[in-house]
Amino acid sequence: MSNTDTEKIKKRYNRVARVYDILEAPMEMLAQGSLRELVFNKTEGKLLEVGIGTGKNIEYYPERVEVVGIDFSEKMLEKARERADQTDVKVDLIEMDAQNMDFANDTFDTIVTTCVFCSVPDPIKGLKEIKRVCKPEGRVVMLEHVRSENLILGKFMDLINPIPVTLWGANINRRTVDNIKEAGLKIIEVEDVASSLVKLITAQPE
Repeated sequence: MSNTDTEKIKKRYNRVARVYDILEAPMEMLAQGSLRELVFNKTEGKLLEVGIGTGKNIEYYPERVEVVGIDFSEKMLEKARERADQTDVKVDLIEMDAQNMDFANDTFDTIVTTCVFCSVPDPIKGLKEIKRVCKPEGRVVMLEHVRSENLILGKFMDLINPIPVTLWGANINRRTVDNIKEAGLKIIEVEDVASSLVKLITAQPE
């Protein structure tokens, strides 16, 4: 994906930031709060949340971690700051592209994404960046919706995928587990948490 593609999707997220939580409501029915708690129970040390969006995870951050949250949409970050200001949680919010992070190699103990890699324009590039900034002994925890493994449903998702991509830049048919492997991360565990549509994935740098 080119920088032009990234800017195009960034503008779409800026445009829908005010109503993004409404757009994501169907996903919330699958990835409920209890699943978000499960994600953050696996975190420790210095934590990076990639694609923090409107800050839905902020309330689930454990006190034991030091958190940095990034997103390439300034309007989404504005919503995240509003959420953070309503809590006692300390999180460093930075406008940054997941495909080109400004962090040094081996910076973070844990890296988390929740429903993010549907919209990263070049998912392999973004995942390679996650591998780069994660410590060798660190952990990557991802709660992601993916293309269905059901033959008919998977083809249907392929068919309608241009609609969410055009509206706000999200692909509903990404093969994220395969992408993680291609990026050079080692899969530790994959758990289906909502049929085969939502997976909780734990990985680490190889």
